[in-house]
Parts: sequence; C-alpha cells; structure tokens
Amino acid sequence: MTTRTEHTGSYYADSRHDNDDRPALNGELDVDVCIIGAGFTGISSALHLAEAGFKVAVLEAARIGYGASGRNGGQLVNSYSRDIDSIENNYGPTLGKTLGDMAFEGSEIIRERIKKYNIDCDYKPGGIFAALTSKQLHELEGQQKLWERYGHTNLQMLDKDEMSQHIASDLYLGGLLDRSGGHMHPLNLLLGEVKAFESLGGQVFEDSKAIKIDRTQRPVVHTENGRVTADYLLVAGNAYLGGLVPELAAKSMPCGTQIITTEALDESVAKSLIPGEQCVEDCNYKLDYYRMTADNRLLYGGGVTYGGGDPASIERFVRGHLEKTFPQLSGVKFDYAWGGDFLLTMSRLPQFGKLNDSIFYAQGYSGHGVTTTHLAGKIIAEAMKGQSEGFDAFASLKHFPFPGGAMMRVPYTMVGAIYYGLRDKLGI
Repeated sequence: MTTRTEHTGSYYADSRHDNDDRPALNGELDVDVCIIGAGFTGISSALHLAEAGFKVAVLEAARIGYGASGRNGGQLVNSYSRDIDSIENNYGPTLGKTLGDMAFEGSEIIRERIKKYNIDCDYKPGGIFAALTSKQLHELEGQQKLWERYGHTNLQMLDKDEMSQHIASDLYLGGLLDRSGGHMHPLNLLLGEVKAFESLGGQVFEDSKAIKIDRTQRPVVHTENGRVTADYLLVAGNAYLGGLVPELAAKSMPCGTQIITTEALDESVAKSLIPGEQCVEDCNYKLDYYRMTADNRLLYGGGVTYGGGDPASIERFVRGHLEKTFPQLSGVKFDYAWGGDFLLTMSRLPQFGKLNDSIFYAQGYSGHGVTTTHLAGKIIAEAMKGQSEGFDAFASLKHFPFPGGAMMRVPYTMVGAIYYGLRDKLGI
C-alpha cells in the first residue's frame, strides 16, 4: 500500500480549495509526454500540451505543489532573476533581445489561465520594488528605462512621500510600482491549473517518485510500482529532483527561504499597512518580500539558507525583519511558519536543455519561478510541437558548476552573500 505524503504545514496547504488525493501510479502507461514534477513547470507544460491534443501523464514524488510551487511568496515578479541588461552584457544583444521579448509573458500567461479556467486563487494586481538606499533607487530608475525599452510601460517611480502612501513603513526612500505585477495564492493557482489539465484528459499521479530513467529513443520512467513510456519526457523536479539526473544536480544548488503568516488582522489594520493591496519586495541582495492575504494576514518572507533547509527557528529568523519594517506589529502572533527550497544557478538564469532528442529539462529559476515557469510551459510545449525558437534561446545560455564542486558551493555562495549583504547595508 502506498504511503501518502502530507503537505508541509503552511498557510497555503491549510487554505487550499482542492483536497483531493490523486492516485499513485500502479502498472504501465504509454503516453505522448511524461513529466516528472507536478509543480508550476510541470503543470504549466502539461496544460499547454493537453490543449494541443497531447496525451500527458505527470509523475509527482509527493503531493501536487509539495515543493517551491506550493510554498513560495505568491508574487508575480516580471523578468528574470538576472535582468535583461545582464543578459545583453554577457550573451550579446541578439540573445538579449530574444529573451527580453519574452521576459514579461509569464505574468500574462498566469492572468490568462485564471480568466480562461475561472481559477479562484485570490489574484490581486500590482507589485512594488522598495528601495532602502539612494543607490537602489537609482537602479530602479534604470530598471524602469530598461523595461520600457522592451515595451513594458505600466510602471511608475515613487518618491519617499508616495511610498509612504502605499506602504505604512518609514524604511524606504522610494520605489517602483509595476501595475502588471501582482500576487495570488500559489497552491490554489496550481491546483486550478491541474483541474484544467485533468478536464482535458491529463493524468497526475501523486506519491509516484521517479527512481530511474531509461534514456532510450522513447524514454521510460520507472517508479516503485509502475513505469511510463513516452515519446517525450520533461524533467521538472527542480530543487526536489534529488540525484535522479546527476549532471543537472552538478550545476545547481538548493536554497531555502522562509515565510510566516500572522494571525488574521483587523481589516482596518490590514488596509493601513498596504492600502493598495500590492505585493512588495525590497531591493537588497537577500531581500524581504511581503503582502496581505485575502483573509487579512500579513505574509512575510525573506532570507536564504544556502544548501537548503531551514534555520533553527523560522519565527525568530523572520520576526526581526517584519518588526523592523512594521514596528506597529511588534509582538504580533504568527499562525504559520514554513520553509521551502528553490534552485539556484551560478548565473541566476534558468537552465533549459535536452539530455537527448526525446528528454527535455527546465530548472533553476533562482527565485523568479512563479512567472518564468509559466513561460517555460509555453515554450516547452512549442518545442515538442516542433517550434523550438524560444526553447533554443534559453538552452543556448551557458551554465557552469559552482567553483569547488558540491563541497564548496555552499561556502563559496555564502561568502558572496556576505559581501553583497555588506554592500546593501553600506548603500554602495
């Protein structure tokens, strides 16, 4: 008998609309496409493929959204973890333009999915990048000009007085309002996309960990009690893939981030903190991010634990940051505290590619996964239909292992984080 995995004890898991269990794989299956991982990458790809008429099966080692897709801050942040100017500088203007032209599609895909399939996920428009230093404010001015060059014009710079009207905090010197950003309940978004996929004939198997891949012309994925043979395979396990594909693990590193939600606040208090109901992230290297939930809780996250996992006390880790931002919430009760891993790459850009002609992979969104995974689903489906321009552009990005290999990637990255954290504090 299959042992059923429980979700992490998060606010999202306790407030999800869909509590149905999907069966574990038992027996053999033959499909057009098999996908490993029922997070945003896997389900976004599955839904695009099912809409195009493909027979698709998704294998999930635990529960739908068990990893980063069901644990994140729920923010729709446009572009990539390294912005378009960094791509232009490192890879040239041609590739920079190609990726820049796709940089704002992810949030549009999410809004289209919500509308088309009537997904109830508490979507709210608007996101704010908050500057704590004059250097960060200047960089936001450059970001606005960069994004507008790529047609993303729904932006507004905010000075200190305007910021105080949007956020009840004295921390910030100004910010950038992105009206096409936004936030939602990520697990309910994902589960809504799963329902849409299933309505088109798609199958999701939970508690069906992939334990071996036969890299044959028609790949075969083995689980404990079954196997799936497919024309194409997509590997989309991200930070929860384990050692299934060693060459992918060598060029990435799991990193933990931590989130709390407060008790439900009085509506007047909730409205006073963020009157416009936007989500917020600051501009520090190890940034803080927060927003109000639909039931008036402050959801607040931040920090990074390199190599994955959680600090000894998530509550203590986050409380100091929250109370520095909102001193008026000093001593507020936390109802939920949880952590989860995202996958970091050396370049901070996502890794797309193929293990052979039939096996695709996509991973390593480095903290910008919500929107980029939805773009990934579109271009992976296009590639499997024979239109590979978008996929090939991402696949052409060069990726390298962390210096020193697996043993040194955590200390190496921590040294870099300390350096950039010091720069944040000094405003240089």
